[in-house]
Amino acid sequence: MTAARPLHLPARPAPEGTRALLSTLGLLLLALSLSAALAWGAARLTPQGPPYLLLVYFGAALIPLLYLLSRRFPGLGNWMYLMPALVFLLAFTVFPIVLTVNFAFSNYSSLNSGSPDSARRMPVAALDADRLGLRLERFAILQSSLAASLSCRLPSCVGETVALLDDAGGTPLIRTVSSSAGQAVRFSQPVPATFRAQDLTRINAVGYLGLANFQEIVGKAGVQLLPVLAWNLMFAFTTVLINLFAGLFLGLLLSNKAIRGRGIYRTLLILPWAVPTVISVQMWAALLNQNFGVVNRILGLLGSYPVPWLSDPLWAKVAIVGINLWLGFPFMMTATLSALATISEDLYEAAEIDGASRAQQIRFITLPNLRTALTPVLLSGFAFNFNNFGIIYLLFTGITAPPLEPATATASSVSLLISWGYETAFGTSGGSQYGLASAVAVLIAVLTIGISAINFRVAGVFREAQR
Repeated sequence: MTAARPLHLPARPAPEGTRALLSTLGLLLLALSLSAALAWGAARLTPQGPPYLLLVYFGAALIPLLYLLSRRFPGLGNWMYLMPALVFLLAFTVFPIVLTVNFAFSNYSSLNSGSPDSARRMPVAALDADRLGLRLERFAILQSSLAASLSCRLPSCVGETVALLDDAGGTPLIRTVSSSAGQAVRFSQPVPATFRAQDLTRINAVGYLGLANFQEIVGKAGVQLLPVLAWNLMFAFTTVLINLFAGLFLGLLLSNKAIRGRGIYRTLLILPWAVPTVISVQMWAALLNQNFGVVNRILGLLGSYPVPWLSDPLWAKVAIVGINLWLGFPFMMTATLSALATISEDLYEAAEIDGASRAQQIRFITLPNLRTALTPVLLSGFAFNFNNFGIIYLLFTGITAPPLEPATATASSVSLLISWGYETAFGTSGGSQYGLASAVAVLIAVLTIGISAINFRVAGVFREAQR
């Protein structure tokens, strides 16, 4: 008898189709989530370690998890190329969005940042023998009581988190108050023997406010939100339309083969796009200076009074739209020339044979063919200009923007929603209210998605995608 040969089963085929892709993404997300949870738990066990240890723990947990999942699901190995893209997507897109939405419902600001309050330090007189409590200096309490000094929710301050500061200015020691009486404070955990407590202070904790930030924005609707939103929409629509007409006109003009030196004209007209925006906007800020700008000097030679380009609300908006035209028409011109190159010359030859004029060719051949090519460009241009932070910031750097009427602390008459959010979060007059600025960012995202969906529907993008 001949020995029986081992039976070789065929390898399990790799999963295919949409369901396989979704299941693979689910498994990879599960591996990432478990690795992040394990890394976070390991980091909590070593609080004194350097921050980069969190990444080390994450990698140490992720690699064996992926190996075990690939053994359990053999087809998963064919999809591992998705892991780097998924990690970057979560780290640079999903995580910032989740963080922004989280802050939008909180009181996070320069004051409430989760760090010790350096302005409310209270000197420590002595630690108790068991190092579970301390006594403050006789005149250490800044207000009528310890609860008022630490802004405690309860008169006894039980459960409040405080910070102990040493004389070396090192890392604060965080402790939870278990009881307090007069100048004495007790903690739930002892103070290490090596720590020399010098001051006690409160923690400016980050708390959740619910819809308070959004209620504040809506409460300022008549003064800030609606005027800023109206100007934002007008700026985005006006800029896109003007740039479209300018780029379309120049593109059609330069596509005429009868014009000599078309390459030279194209090169000259594309220069505003080639020059960095920072330089161009600063140049225009100097040119439009009311007292020393070249534009007003030329107007003065023609007998005109100096125009307050950057100090009057109306003229400032005209200047912004004009500068954005300078920055944007080369792109629209290039897009038009590229789209024109895709139109077959046979169509124009057939139209000439049929006796169509040049205007009729443009109306019935050129523009319908350009519509399909330029619609995505216009939609993306609107979305970009709706959040065009750079031109407002660069044009009015070092210059006081014309205020709204009545004047507000964080918005000017030329502020876009994104500029308003920036001034709220980082402007000196805004008080660094990151929670309120995050609420503005969430509002901007909702408006952008809504307006883009309307634009897509009007432009027929959804119908094209269904086909």
